[in-house]
Amino acid sequence: MSTDESPNEPLLATPLNALHREFGARMVPFAGYDMPVQYAQGILAEHLHTRAAAGLFDVSHMGQAFLSGPNARARFETLVPGDLVALAQDRIRYTQLLNARGGILDDLMATHWPADANGDERLFLIVNAARKAHDFAHIEALLPDLKLDVLDDRALLALQGPQGAEVLERLLPGVTTQPFMSMRRVTHAGVELYVSRSGYTGEDGFEISIPAAQADGFARALLADERVKPIGLGARDSLRLEAGLCLYGHDIDEDTTPAEADLLWSISKRRRAEGGFPGAPVLQAQIANGVSRKRVGLALEGKAPAREGAEIADSAGAIVGRVTSGGFAPSLGRPIAMGYVAAASAAPGSELNIIVRGKPLPARVVSMPFVPTRYYRGK
Repeated sequence: MSTDESPNEPLLATPLNALHREFGARMVPFAGYDMPVQYAQGILAEHLHTRAAAGLFDVSHMGQAFLSGPNARARFETLVPGDLVALAQDRIRYTQLLNARGGILDDLMATHWPADANGDERLFLIVNAARKAHDFAHIEALLPDLKLDVLDDRALLALQGPQGAEVLERLLPGVTTQPFMSMRRVTHAGVELYVSRSGYTGEDGFEISIPAAQADGFARALLADERVKPIGLGARDSLRLEAGLCLYGHDIDEDTTPAEADLLWSISKRRRAEGGFPGAPVLQAQIANGVSRKRVGLALEGKAPAREGAEIADSAGAIVGRVTSGGFAPSLGRPIAMGYVAAASAAPGSELNIIVRGKPLPARVVSMPFVPTRYYRGK
């Protein structure tokens, strides 16, 4: 995880800033915001607590918006490869904004929202914090016939972990049976919450969009349960790495296609065949002919971690790629990494070396996720 901050820009604060400080958070600049990287218990303990019980994350820095208008889903499909026309109401699709080269401008979540009073289609979008200004300007410029309402007055909380559903059920009855990748609108204490069963940790969990003024009180109600602990950006990063999830600006960027990033699972057969989105010819050629490089998981021998930017070499010493994310995996007790390697070196079981401080560290290509996901699939 890196901050990539401009030292001259004043930091923004989320609605939970005072709560973070009250709970002893160490604050750092991240995506233009003053954010908690860890609390007193430390990243390792926070990570393992989320895997065992429930962790509460402040993700209010993310961008939230409604996109509405006639045929909004089909219109938005002209910017992304995700199948939105076939998306059922209140279901969520993971997809990407692409450029003309098939490069990823950002990855995002799109929910098929009920139509408005005029009968116009609506999508609820959640985009990455560091890209939200770019994304929203990009969407408005290319879809001027649609209306984009940016929700600057809402916070976003993520409750993640195997006990999260039972905790949230006490405040919002009915969430325990909510399907994975679905959205519910729930009234609580007189305000409307948007509750999705989704997250970024590989665990079962929820993301709750709530009016900013009510965010502190709702977070405290969750933290009053002994099963819930506040979790910072440090553990959020190690959890998503174990789950094999991409971080924008590190594992995916404008020079990386969904095919190279091993994200073709997010593109339906119809969209692959029909195209109709930026970079479709590039992506279709990569699907037909293969890619020259591919994102892979790497299990390292020993205890030394490999960090972003480290070169990856084959058994003959030739450089075949580089690490994009790496660190210690608390759930496994060993270092892991993700990176891009030449297609010839991408098969699981391939023996490689990661160059750390000038020394080759043995590593092996492994299937991801590194830790099995526990998304809710129904009883």
